[in-house]
Amino acid sequence: MGWQRLVQRLASLRPMSWVLAHTLHIVDRPSLKWSKGRASLASALTGLPIAMLTTVGAKSGRKRTTPLVALMDGATVVLVASFFGNRHHPAWHYNLRAHPEAMVEFGGREEVYAAREAAPEQRAAYWRRAVGLYAGYAAYEARAAGRKIPIWVLTKKTMG
Repeated sequence: MGWQRLVQRLASLRPMSWVLAHTLHIVDRPSLKWSKGRASLASALTGLPIAMLTTVGAKSGRKRTTPLVALMDGATVVLVASFFGNRHHPAWHYNLRAHPEAMVEFGGREEVYAAREAAPEQRAAYWRRAVGLYAGYAAYEARAAGRKIPIWVLTKKTMG
């Protein structure tokens, strides 16, 4: 929808990104939990697919849950560690580095995934797809002060 594109453009601006980085997760966590991963304010406003990522804290060892834009590639979940263009990586990036297993809730389903950073060629392809999904990523990259924004590839773990 046209108004969702407008919201996406506004979200990519520095002042709005700062506000969203500090508030959106507070609203989205309960709405995603209540709806079993089917509804979030961010998704309603932007039209972007939002998933709940649960990681184990790199330092604390405690479970941490964060709503994120999810790029789907078949059964693979792709996450962009943009942190709204901040100069440092988001906490969940460090959590996945320390503990490369995560729970992802998306579309009412919750699955366990093995996580790894995308290889350079794969990162380039996923970056193009991510910017195609949400042009704000390009603005975040420009603001990130030379920080190469990591892309995480999560593959469903099979039991057995």
